[in-house]
Amino acid sequence: MANTPLILAIDNGTQSVRALLFDQQGNLHGKGKQEIEPYFSEHPGWAEQHPDYFWRNLGLACQALWQSTDATPDQVAGVTVTTQRGTVINLDKHGQPLRPAIIWLDQRHARVDGPLKGPWGLLFKLARLEDTIERFREKTQANWIAQNQPELWAQTHKFLLLSGYLNYRLTGEYKDSTGSQVGYLPFDYKKQQWAGNRDFKWQAMPITRDMLPDLVRPGETIGQLLPDAAHHLGLPAGLPVIAAASDKACEILGSGGPSPDIGCMSYGTTATINTTNHRYVEPTRFMPPYPSALPGHYSTEVMIYRGFWMVSWFKKEFGLREQKLAEQKGIEPEVLFDELVNSVPPGSMGLMLQPYWSPGVRQPGPEAKGSIIGFGDVHTRAHLYRAILEGLAYALREGKERIEKRSGQKIRRLRVAGGGSQSDAAMQLTADIFGLPAERPHTYETSGLGAAIDAAVGLGLHPDFDTAVGEMTRVGEVFTPSEQATELYQRLYSEVYLDMYPRLQPLYRKIRSITGYPK
Repeated sequence: MANTPLILAIDNGTQSVRALLFDQQGNLHGKGKQEIEPYFSEHPGWAEQHPDYFWRNLGLACQALWQSTDATPDQVAGVTVTTQRGTVINLDKHGQPLRPAIIWLDQRHARVDGPLKGPWGLLFKLARLEDTIERFREKTQANWIAQNQPELWAQTHKFLLLSGYLNYRLTGEYKDSTGSQVGYLPFDYKKQQWAGNRDFKWQAMPITRDMLPDLVRPGETIGQLLPDAAHHLGLPAGLPVIAAASDKACEILGSGGPSPDIGCMSYGTTATINTTNHRYVEPTRFMPPYPSALPGHYSTEVMIYRGFWMVSWFKKEFGLREQKLAEQKGIEPEVLFDELVNSVPPGSMGLMLQPYWSPGVRQPGPEAKGSIIGFGDVHTRAHLYRAILEGLAYALREGKERIEKRSGQKIRRLRVAGGGSQSDAAMQLTADIFGLPAERPHTYETSGLGAAIDAAVGLGLHPDFDTAVGEMTRVGEVFTPSEQATELYQRLYSEVYLDMYPRLQPLYRKIRSITGYPK
């Protein structure tokens, strides 16, 4: 143990910051977890957090780590960072934040004054993409800031994602990973670099190239740990900081899913299904695949925006009994919530849920809303809870089929990670709805492990990514589908669920036109 080189992986998610120590076999030697407030809202729909808040809690997570392990700081060979996606930060010329970070959950919209000028506007009109581009411009945080806080925007020296900000605090370098660039930025997803000079994104937003960090590939060195940052983390100064990727991309790598026949599912705040591919495959036409944590590869992703946030919502609104009972019994609340799910038969006695609690861009569209149909007097909160889990699995199965159609590659195995994967009941109904074995990775901390894999290759602890993935990932528990449940779910999915959005879409549009929501 004393001579084992370790990697410190920092995982700054939406609801917590984790400091994780992994060895080159993918074993977890220590963990410090610091719960965080995801955001505060000064106005309805806003979601913001102070950048220094993330940095302070990173330090607290590291303090908790060193109290949890027999490992020592001198064993750490390098540091790596993975973070939530799409959270943006404005820094002045001194590297100080100018305003709170805008969190990826933020719902504000910028003003759009007519179509893009010149050939791009005509091209998007001919391709019938005007609504998609308008939505892109509305959601671009830089546009809102420039319109509503022009003096602040004029002082902006660097415009960074959270990953870039933390890398800067660690090293003093304005550098970030290509694998972290997910959001409303002038990024070329196909070439995995900043967009070329003629790309429409430069016209669609006020960002200039010098406001952005330099990009390096996952596994490459960002810089060395500064003395102040080293003290904050409890480490020696000068350690290499290695580029990783976004939390979802790292989760796929840490789940052991580097090939297109493995569907990697994330049951997190956002629920996703991904495949890793060396080819550029758009999951929906004109919607790019995201950069992978595997250099030069792509994550073809279908996302359910509020995903397992819905589970957190249910527990908050309807799960107080289980939470109090679990506290009295000294057990995890998830045990009792699994009992709640298992008290209801597959199919939730006809209760069907479509999990579009937040609108999309194309599939679903900006008018989308969530829906629940099939209520009867037999239904209880247990049926509602199971219907939420089933609805998420139906939506992700639809995503799986879309990815298969677009890529021409069958998904033959499922790897399920994220907080929701710790529920045996959720894992079993996933296997039943997909009709495929659902595999749980050997560690819950798959995002941190994926980042550690990037670092292990970058530090030379493994010669290449194939070796690193083979040595550092493995399958834990496997849930096999029940033939009877799969037959029931197949009919509900094909005969009911797939019809829900097309039939309800006109009503969603009317709701939007009458109430103005979703905006």
